[in-house]
Amino acid sequence: MKDIKMNKVLIALDYNPTAQKIAEIGFSLAKSMNAETILLHVLSSPANYATIYDPIMGFGGFVNLDTSQPDNEFLTKTAFDFLENVKEHLDDASITTLVKEGNYADAILETANIHRVDIVIIGSHSKKWLEKILVGSTTEKILHDTNIPILIVPTKKKD
Repeated sequence: MKDIKMNKVLIALDYNPTAQKIAEIGFSLAKSMNAETILLHVLSSPANYATIYDPIMGFGGFVNLDTSQPDNEFLTKTAFDFLENVKEHLDDASITTLVKEGNYADAILETANIHRVDIVIIGSHSKKWLEKILVGSTTEKILHDTNIPILIVPTKKKD
């Protein structure tokens, strides 16, 4: 059997408390393979950032975000700040951070292809089946549209 060397790991994070679990698992995998780590955040609707969470890996939130009149420059800068806090939490200055706009799945796949990553780490919020049918699933689209290996980290809270 031929060994497959994994040189780049892409970790896609949304702004959700589950991001910590995804980041830590993805980074642990990258570190074990001595691979470069890329953190990606795809900007979403400004309303998604209005939720106030306890600090996520040291990041206190998207404060001062006017969801009725979103400022894309502010949103992008704040998303980079979020990823920088994740990078600091993981304690590795060599991590690359990227913020993209657009459809989640498309932006993740485009980034994976441009950066020639060897594996993509994503979380799955495990929506209910009806929501999955009506809304669609980012995870399913990514799985369907790529041949890059995907590690899906389940983030659903146990009932």
